[in-house]
Amino acid sequence: MPPSTGLSLLVYAAVAIIALIVLIARFRLNPFIVITLVSVGLALVAGMPANAVVASYEGGVGKTLGHIALVVALGTMLGKMMAESGGAEQVARTLIDRFGERNAHWAMVCIAFLVGLPLFFEVGFVLLVPIAFTVARRVGVSILMVGLPMVAGLSVVHALVPPHPAAMLAVQAYQASVGQTLFYAILIGIPTAIIAGPIYARFIVPHIHLPDENPLAKQFLDREPRPQLPSFGITMATILLPVVLMLLGGWANLISTPGSGFNSFLLFIGNSVIALLLATLLSFWTLGIAQGFSRDSILKFTQECLAPTASITLLVGAGGGLNRILVDSGVTNEIVGLAQDWHLSPLLMGWLFAALMRVATGSATVAMTTASGIVAPVALGLGYPHPELLVLATGAGSVIFSHVNDGGFWLIKEYFNMTVAQTFKTWTVLETLISVIAFVLTLGLAQVI
Repeated sequence: MPPSTGLSLLVYAAVAIIALIVLIARFRLNPFIVITLVSVGLALVAGMPANAVVASYEGGVGKTLGHIALVVALGTMLGKMMAESGGAEQVARTLIDRFGERNAHWAMVCIAFLVGLPLFFEVGFVLLVPIAFTVARRVGVSILMVGLPMVAGLSVVHALVPPHPAAMLAVQAYQASVGQTLFYAILIGIPTAIIAGPIYARFIVPHIHLPDENPLAKQFLDREPRPQLPSFGITMATILLPVVLMLLGGWANLISTPGSGFNSFLLFIGNSVIALLLATLLSFWTLGIAQGFSRDSILKFTQECLAPTASITLLVGAGGGLNRILVDSGVTNEIVGLAQDWHLSPLLMGWLFAALMRVATGSATVAMTTASGIVAPVALGLGYPHPELLVLATGAGSVIFSHVNDGGFWLIKEYFNMTVAQTFKTWTVLETLISVIAFVLTLGLAQVI
């Protein structure tokens, strides 16, 4: 079949996404199988050579799992150590004491905003989800009441706030000031996280009824109570170690000479996998040996916590395979070309390009970096005076309408034990709220500076 072009390619992609949603949500077919079949079908209909289809899909799966599988595994081990040692319980108690039981959802959005600064969304999520489960149980509320504010805080930081890696890439592309971008991002990010997190959770959670049993929650909650818990300081130091290391890695070129040995060292320890590995190793001492656990117990904890993550990892990998098919088939290029023909203003162009790329590829980071790379030359050529706002507009667009081709969609669904329909009503709407609210606030800020 000859390669498809133009409108037909966009139509095929739209039909593929609709088919994914219907087959998974309506007919309740296995999501991994459906994503694989639809990805291969889209590639063939789009005219990709038959002998290249599987290689493209495998390449997308492999590239995604190469990072996500390691992050999920290490983050889950660290979370398990927090849970078994009572560290998560200690953090939960401290947060509840400081904020009060009625305000636990505010506590979660605050800690997510802080912890998520240098972390990719998936890393921050697996670090904080044991605390969310523990807080929900202590307060006696649905996991969604504390979990949705948590993911709202993580997502806002992911999209808007330097030194988050995606935001830093956009800062470089637009030649924006890091300091000004950070200031504007916090100014816009705080009200955005509040509305999309605690306020939206208050509205939607009473309408979402989850099963009584959550298999993933059991590994964090079903354990013997410990007579003595690790201190709040030790627990937070352990969980914040990867945050600090990634901050150092993100600012390596500012605090050391690029290309020097010290610079290479900072970049190495600031890599998300290495940072999580070091934090996990530290947890074996601070939350393991120092709390009276034997090496055999620690080995048992780290082995038994991995089994429930297998389905999540497969689904995230399948989403990466679909992303690659969308790119290799030419769908993303058609979206970019179509949007360029509309001659939009730089702010609207940044948001719209990122939004279209997000819906097509499922990756906020890919959406943000691709859109900023396209819009930056146009904005610089027009002499747009506020490149910092371009970073925020592009970041806002990059998180809109998370759906079945986004690994984050499946993380939220599986960890919170929701159906696909429930995930759309909670997570997808939350992400879209973040996108729209942040963009509207950016437009407002552009009128007053």
